[in-house]
Amino acid sequence: MALSRSARLAAVVATATAAFCTVAAAPAPTPGAPGVGDSYFPLLGNGGFDARHYDLDVAYDPATGRLDGRTTLAARATRTLSSFDLDLQQLQVTRVEVNGRRAGFTRDGDELRVTPRGVLAAGRTFTVTVTYGGVPQPLGGPIIFGSPYGWMKTADGVFVACEPNAASTWFPSSDHPSDKATYDIRIKAPKGLTAVSNGRLVSTYDKGGSTYTHWREARPMATYLATATIGRFDVRTGRTPGGVPIYVATDPALADASTVDVYGVTAAATDYWSRIFGPYPFEETGAIVDDMPQAGFSLEVQSKPAYSAVRNETTIVHELAHQWFGDSVSVARWKDIWLNEGFATYAQWLWEEHKGTRTAHDAFRAAYDARPADSAFWRITVGDPQRDTMFSSAVYQRGAMTLQMLRERIGDRAFFRLLPAWTARHRYGNASTADFVRLAEEISGRRLGDLFHTWLFTTGKPAL
Repeated sequence: MALSRSARLAAVVATATAAFCTVAAAPAPTPGAPGVGDSYFPLLGNGGFDARHYDLDVAYDPATGRLDGRTTLAARATRTLSSFDLDLQQLQVTRVEVNGRRAGFTRDGDELRVTPRGVLAAGRTFTVTVTYGGVPQPLGGPIIFGSPYGWMKTADGVFVACEPNAASTWFPSSDHPSDKATYDIRIKAPKGLTAVSNGRLVSTYDKGGSTYTHWREARPMATYLATATIGRFDVRTGRTPGGVPIYVATDPALADASTVDVYGVTAAATDYWSRIFGPYPFEETGAIVDDMPQAGFSLEVQSKPAYSAVRNETTIVHELAHQWFGDSVSVARWKDIWLNEGFATYAQWLWEEHKGTRTAHDAFRAAYDARPADSAFWRITVGDPQRDTMFSSAVYQRGAMTLQMLRERIGDRAFFRLLPAWTARHRYGNASTADFVRLAEEISGRRLGDLFHTWLFTTGKPAL
């Protein structure tokens, strides 16, 4: 049916009016928030975008301690942005580009604010490239047992272990575990040194006086789990009996002092946890065993836990359990850290049970009985332990006690269905204590709020 001239004119006017209203209704661009609002680290992470992929290109000179880097982040805008922040500590920025065009930037403490030439529309993917350099310094304080952490210089290179907030000491990022991404990590180091990072080795070659190494982590990863550890290493590769590729790098200075078969324990624990917790979540398992006596800890670096010395079997199985609890399933907020440390500590008890040393119940009773009611241990609220005590022994041990109490309440059948169901439901994502309670109640068919309230959210020694 043909329209009259007046009808056609009316249609044009209506279309133009609708288009005008659509444009007028578009949200005004705003700056992205400088943090995700974590109560422990309010300025960690950044609002307004979702990190998707990091391409890190770093060159390190152990003689001077200088790091030169170029990081490209691909991200998706979650709102229409006039500017956005990245986390970067200490290092000097010389150039920033957004979508290949030079962008403005300012510094405010550990925040790098980037102002692109044009608006970044909500829902669109963009890239930001930051060129930077300087001498990274480790962080300190009470958080990690009073130990330095982050980018730590060694006699022949660097040991990089960044939990909870030190990834931004060596690359610009959205430095919070709720904003996970995939990674390509390219490292230039002096010839003769080995650079070890996350995921699988893509390539390594020598050119002039340097060695260039490219690692790729194709599974989502929290920033604090990234590493670029460099030094002299003896490398052993292969597969676990269950078929998982394995890569173990050990500082040769530690070889003669070692009484622990790190490679063998890593292979055995990876396969056993794959049966208990669900399929191994990453492309490769392994270990980085460095000579870094100043660091009094080990870290669940994704795909290859990092050890600052040769650690015992208990520590190895703990860090490997983190590949499921902490790495694949990461905390939504740092207050839920017991979901990492309580589970990995409970894994130590399960390992003893597996080896026939003692039952998890006996390990629970030993830990419970060893601490009198007036011990400071019982004054930590494990479900929200506060920033400076987030790695206290209570988070580890009372977190594990919570799981044993849960196991005894719901029975082995439901409990050992719960663990792989948890890692499957939140695989490569983030979760909270409330999420775990809901799933435990769903699988067991029981109300469990009283148990979790008693063991996670009250102080004092619970009665048995």
